[in-house]
Amino acid sequence: MSIERQPNLSRIATVERKTKETEVFVSLDLDGDGIYDIDTGIGFLDHMLEQLSRHSLIDLKVRVDGDLHIDMHHTTEDSGIVIGEAVKQALGDFKGIKRYSNALIPMDETLTRCSIDVSGRPYLIWRVDLPRPKLGDMDTELFKEWFQAFAQAAGVTLHMENLYGENTHHIVESCFKALARALRAAVEIDPRTADVVPSTKGVIGS
Repeated sequence: MSIERQPNLSRIATVERKTKETEVFVSLDLDGDGIYDIDTGIGFLDHMLEQLSRHSLIDLKVRVDGDLHIDMHHTTEDSGIVIGEAVKQALGDFKGIKRYSNALIPMDETLTRCSIDVSGRPYLIWRVDLPRPKLGDMDTELFKEWFQAFAQAAGVTLHMENLYGENTHHIVESCFKALARALRAAVEIDPRTADVVPSTKGVIGS
């Protein structure tokens, strides 16, 4: 894996990861406008990552060349790993961020909550039951894998809860939108503490 952190105060990162299973490229800007350019080879996953970008206001470019002839697992998981790694790198020393946030997102009959702590300590609580085993050709069990990979690589504590819902598409999409809104608020710079790491230890993740 190669990582490039841009100079100066911009919160931009580029990460590339190559294995025998996937080749993944991600570039992002935490202080963007929600502009996206996504191509994972999986249409529904592209749609979800577009939602993540648009509602977090994180500019996001993703390219994945994966072993889709086997299944969609490696492409899904590895995209989460590399996006998470890029978020972590773009945050740098974590100074000034609000760190904690949550979002409650309705989508028609569905209501989903995301709570996040940008703590440097990866953890996922996944209380999301998906009624259907597939969306199109995609196994719905892979969405937990994406969120697990993202939380681990980004170093965030992430609690995802679908409070209620019936439509599998709505439930999954509300999860990505809830993450987007919570992440957007958590990584925002608080002008009152712009030069301070939000931890009594003075560092994040130790």
